[in-house]
Amino acid sequence: MRDVLPELMRWWEAGETVGVATVVATFRSAPRPPGASMLVGPDDTAVGSVSGGCVEGAVYEQAQEVVATGAPVLERYGVSDDDAFAVGLTCGGILDVWVERVSRETFPELGALAADVEAGLPVALATVIDHPDPAWRGRRIVVRPEEEPVAGSIGSPRADAAVHDDALGLLASGTSATLSYGPDGERRGEGMRVFVWAFAPKPRMLVFGAIDFAAAVARVGSFLGYHVTVCDARPVFATTSRFPDADEVVVDWPHRYLAAEQEAGRIDQRTVLAVLTHDPKFDVPLLEVALRLPQVAYVGAMGSRRTHDDRLERLRAAGLTDAELDRLSSPIGLDLGARTPEETAISIAAEIIAGRWGGTGEPLAATAGRIHRDLPHDLD
Repeated sequence: MRDVLPELMRWWEAGETVGVATVVATFRSAPRPPGASMLVGPDDTAVGSVSGGCVEGAVYEQAQEVVATGAPVLERYGVSDDDAFAVGLTCGGILDVWVERVSRETFPELGALAADVEAGLPVALATVIDHPDPAWRGRRIVVRPEEEPVAGSIGSPRADAAVHDDALGLLASGTSATLSYGPDGERRGEGMRVFVWAFAPKPRMLVFGAIDFAAAVARVGSFLGYHVTVCDARPVFATTSRFPDADEVVVDWPHRYLAAEQEAGRIDQRTVLAVLTHDPKFDVPLLEVALRLPQVAYVGAMGSRRTHDDRLERLRAAGLTDAELDRLSSPIGLDLGARTPEETAISIAAEIIAGRWGGTGEPLAATAGRIHRDLPHDLD
């Protein structure tokens, strides 16, 4: 949804009606994740994608029908791997796609939600996509941290409260997912399915060490959707002109900056740290702070194996435990045979991605079974 939101807002502000199709659940090797959306505009223009081209034609026609009738639809696309070509889903995956009509009348809260997304404020949108009572389908609430009551209603105070609490949890982790409840929001029941779009601020990538490798890492991090900060204590090197792809360049001692960001609540479980200084006076105090943080997705440190061994000795002398040291990825990156800063940045990004999704780092040609592992929101 985030990718197509500007075009959706252009039509919404003009008072037009748009068909919006969104992936709400995936299974097996589905090509797009939950939250991926495609628009069918009033001029029959298609914007975005739900399957990378596999079933766009069928979804396009479904969206046109929903715009004409006004009745939202939850449709499943895809069959088994053996029969995938018959329906056009060549990856063999399965998609649940929610298709609805969006306009000022059907979604008056969209303007405020889009403003929050544009400002980088956390906001979640929860929509009923399946319910025994058809009147509930398409109802929605907008959830913001530390704000009650919510905007809109799922259908009852009990359902609103249950979805509100769960949406806050998804928002904290930056995860969009389909949740199941009883018809009135019962935790242990079945019958109601609610899709939550979690529009969390971009996850952070903190790059320490203003060197040429840091410029490449910042460039790749920005491409992957991170809010990138480059930090170094040396003002002559830590300049915006040297790091044009970074969102911010900070001149400060790395350990002091990281501790301050943690204290301010700007470090979370999605944050990744790349320590590229490979200088004990910078990286040892920094890693003392980093490896003791209660949550971060990744801590990697650059250096040779000799540097790594020396670093571990210094960190143990500083009192870090084996459990804390086990959180460190060093030498940083996957073994790609990288030589240049750009190649090294790719190896670092590959290790971050593998850690996020549970990948092995092995060539797919050398592995068997499914390409994509099941995630918590996947079908069973």
